Amino acid sequence: MTEPHPDPKDRDRRRRFSRMADIPFATIIAVFAIGLLLLAIRTLSTVFLMAFAAMLLAIALRGGARVLNRSLRLPFKSGVLLTAMLAVGSIYAAFGAVGPEISKQFDELLSSLPGAWQQVSDWLESSNIGQFLERQIEADPDGGDGAAAAGSIPSIFGYVTGTITTVFGGLANLVLMVTMAIFLGMDAPTYRGGFLRLVPFGYRERAGGIFDECASALARWMGGQALDMLAVALLTGLGLWLLGIPLALVLGLIAGLTNIIPVIGPFLSGIPAVMFALTQGMDTAIYVALLFLVIQQLEGNILMPMIQNYAAHLPPVLTVMAIVAFGSMLGLFGVILATPLLLVSIILVQRIYVEDVLGDTMPARDDIEDP
Repeated sequence: MTEPHPDPKDRDRRRRFSRMADIPFATIIAVFAIGLLLLAIRTLSTVFLMAFAAMLLAIALRGGARVLNRSLRLPFKSGVLLTAMLAVGSIYAAFGAVGPEISKQFDELLSSLPGAWQQVSDWLESSNIGQFLERQIEADPDGGDGAAAAGSIPSIFGYVTGTITTVFGGLANLVLMVTMAIFLGMDAPTYRGGFLRLVPFGYRERAGGIFDECASALARWMGGQALDMLAVALLTGLGLWLLGIPLALVLGLIAGLTNIIPVIGPFLSGIPAVMFALTQGMDTAIYVALLFLVIQQLEGNILMPMIQNYAAHLPPVLTVMAIVAFGSMLGLFGVILATPLLLVSIILVQRIYVEDVLGDTMPARDDIEDP
């Protein structure tokens, strides 16, 4: 008795199942874990970002505590508290010292804005760009509609209310984040041990090594970022002082602090500087804009590559992609933390997926030769 010929569709189905069975179980688990992690980050983005930022602050606090321990033999917990108190006290003293001067200069800026705006208007009217914009505004049929302006009042009120709520919510989150960082910094070994207890026993040593590598890389990145911010602050403050801009030191400090935000940081610091420069005339404002452009070119093409060579090498293309990805998923806070998040992601992919799952040891970047 002859057996019936197998169905071709059934044969193809068995072949597909056989191929699926050849996939290592560790690969399936890794992909599933990555998917769950991305879902958790998307769902609990605020909590995740606050926890990650608190970890960065805890690393910085423990760095200060380590210095105090070596120099003064101060215990780590006391060193963390003292470092946090010194940081808060320095910020408070800085604001107390320059606050009245900032208020005075800000009042002068407000009083000089009409004249500066008139200079901008005159310049626009005499330029081709300004004439083009004026024609576009005149061609807008809704430009002078009083009813539309009146109808926009509730939306403006809602925007102001939302802004106030966001500011107070941000301050509350900041206080909570600093508190978390202090506790993490004081008892870092305890939290590290608790995290490793969640890992299967046979993988704890490997997980601990990867955890320590991430912490070390983040510490180096923060040190390099601090050097970069300091250099930008000094160069900006010195340049603005030479140009005779009011509050040059404060504006330089703002430039250094906002430089931690990739791509848009220089624009955020350049706006107030150009506004203060408008009180000195249009030519001075142009010089200030050129100063910020030159400093950012020096920082991006010379200073930052040197610092990254010491701290952490991050491919520029991946950095830009990380800014866009984390910014779209997590908002402005994601843009600020995009670089350290990318750094941790690269380490996790290299150690867990490439080396442990695929079994491939990646060569160091210095061992890779150009074709």
